Amino acid sequence: MTNVLNKSLVLATCIGMSACSAQIDDLIVYTDNVKAKTNVSIEEYPEFKQLQPVNYTASNLRSPFQRLQQGAEASSKVTVQTANCAQPNRQRAKQKLESYGIDALQMTGVFSIGGQKWVLIKANDGSLHKAKRGQYIGFFFGKITNITDKEVVIEEMLPDGAGCWKAKTATLTMSSVTGENDNV
Repeated sequence: MTNVLNKSLVLATCIGMSACSAQIDDLIVYTDNVKAKTNVSIEEYPEFKQLQPVNYTASNLRSPFQRLQQGAEASSKVTVQTANCAQPNRQRAKQKLESYGIDALQMTGVFSIGGQKWVLIKANDGSLHKAKRGQYIGFFFGKITNITDKEVVIEEMLPDGAGCWKAKTATLTMSSVTGENDNV
C-alpha cells in the first residue's frame, strides 16, 4: 500500500513540475530585438611609437634596494660647509619640551615668581609644562627669547641643507591652537 502511495506521490510531483514551465518566449524576442538594434563600436588600439632600447650602464653600482654594508661609505658625499656659519649646540642635554614640535604646543598662561616670568605650555598629549626665558623648546633647537602676557617668542635653528643653520623666529600666542601651522 505504501509503495502505491509513494509512486502516486512521485507522479503528482512530476506533473506539477512540468506545469510550472516558464513562458519566456516574449523575453527571448525582446532580447533578440535589442541585440539587433545595438551597434557595437570598439575603439581601435592606439599605435605605440617604437622606442630605441637603452643600455643599462649602472650595473656595476650598488643597487638602491640593498642596504649598505657595515663600514661601507657612500660614494658620493654632499659638500658640507660648516666653517663661518651658525651651528646648534649638540653637546647640551635635551630638555623636556624639545620632544614636541612647536605645532604640538599651546600657550595656556603666564605667571611670575620672584620677578621671573614663566609660561605654561600645554602639549598635544595633554601634559602641562612650565618654561622660562632661555629654555629650549621644539625639534629645531628652539630657544625661548621673550615671554609676554600674550605670546612666547622662540628662536629656532633650521638646517639650510648645506651644513649651516639659519635662525628663524616663531611665536606661540594665547590664541594658538595645537596643530596650527602658523605658529611654527
